[in-house]
Amino acid sequence: MYCSIQAARDAGATGTDAEVAAWISAAQERIEQYTWQLFEPTDRVVVADVSAAGLVILPRRVRSVTAVRPVLTADDGPSMPSSSWRVTSSDVLGQIDAVHLAWGGWDDLVVGAESYSGGWQGLWERWGAEQVRVVGSFGYAEPPLLVTQACALLAAHLQAQAAPSDADAAEDPSLQVDDEGNNVAIEDGADDASSDPVSASSSTGSTQVDALLSGYLNHGPSLIGGV
Repeated sequence: MYCSIQAARDAGATGTDAEVAAWISAAQERIEQYTWQLFEPTDRVVVADVSAAGLVILPRRVRSVTAVRPVLTADDGPSMPSSSWRVTSSDVLGQIDAVHLAWGGWDDLVVGAESYSGGWQGLWERWGAEQVRVVGSFGYAEPPLLVTQACALLAAHLQAQAAPSDADAAEDPSLQVDDEGNNVAIEDGADDASSDPVSASSSTGSTQVDALLSGYLNHGPSLIGGV
């Protein structure tokens, strides 16, 4: 979690530990959608474009990569040997989050990637793939202090927003409120879940939280929806 249960309580969240933890999870999801970042190590599968020079820019801070596969028309291609690519991470000052394919290299022990067959680049061109599927761990080593503060504040903010006032209930008959002010209405949902892709949000819903997170907005290429 991006903040502790106690930190969320100190910011104004109330309820049992499980209830507060649920609001923290909701806040964490909102923060990730707003910043387009992950603030703790998270396993992900990312699909990204391959440039003509063999550079694959990743849309998240990368920690480690366990597999790189070409994305083919019918299915994923075979996992490429680790000798055919290297990884750089923005965790290192001056570096970018990317997989660099070894366009100038070869491996005479890999069928299709031999030196006399054009090496790794020749094999890639024969595959005809324009993207790779990268499996690995992405995100910060741990949430920065401002992100922790933002998560606690947002958890309390989201909880407060979800509790309608008596005036709200009087104006909106669809709201059913119990004696403690909790919304207990059960609404009909759509038959099918929304198929809209997850995309970056313009706000977390709190200007205070937005300000705390402003320095962590990911302005890089948003190549993947829902990652």
